[in-house]
Amino acid sequence: MRTVPFKKSTRKLIPYLDKPEVEALLAVPDCTTELGRRNYALLLFLYNSGARASEAANLCGVDLNLGPASHTGASVRILGKGGKIRRCPLWQKTAAELAQIVDGRLANEHVFINQRRQPLTRFGVYGVLRACVGQASVSVTSLRSKRISPHTIRHSTATHLLRAGVDLNTIRSWLGHVSLDTTQVYAEIDLEMKARALEKCSTADVKKPTVASDGALMAFLRAI
Repeated sequence: MRTVPFKKSTRKLIPYLDKPEVEALLAVPDCTTELGRRNYALLLFLYNSGARASEAANLCGVDLNLGPASHTGASVRILGKGGKIRRCPLWQKTAAELAQIVDGRLANEHVFINQRRQPLTRFGVYGVLRACVGQASVSVTSLRSKRISPHTIRHSTATHLLRAGVDLNTIRSWLGHVSLDTTQVYAEIDLEMKARALEKCSTADVKKPTVASDGALMAFLRAI
């Protein structure tokens, strides 16, 4: 019996946030309150680490290395899918915010807790993000057209790392992907963005230079 190959479907673009949109989210929490400090630390941690909602919810104090104990600086130990462990570096700002909210707690206590002092669930993580998106979208209208979840922040982290010149293998390790094929989608996203940018530089409407202007151009090029 001859097998019929599956029709390849077009891969949907992964949603992500541009840096101004991320910055708008981070500007929402009121860091003069305990709840605001937690929300700010959570958003910053998600963006810094690219952690999944469940990974952030399960994070405990013992998983954090917030001191300058090693030459690599602050870092976090993340327990991912399939029990796989990965370590991610933390910005000094992230480390400082996390240190503030876990101060005085036991090492085995969860980092992100709710107002009843219970561990924040992955649904709680989503709720915090959704509330911040709602406030940020008042001034940053581009957020209104995007369906934003903790995974969107994860995709944003990967996309921004790629734009910063980080190689795909490092991004794969950063996000805890088993296969490089999973990470490859971010390169495809970046290529599409470059293609759109190239379209804006199209020469279709540019008139052919006259002999005089062409000569002036050559003279200019020889002079620089």
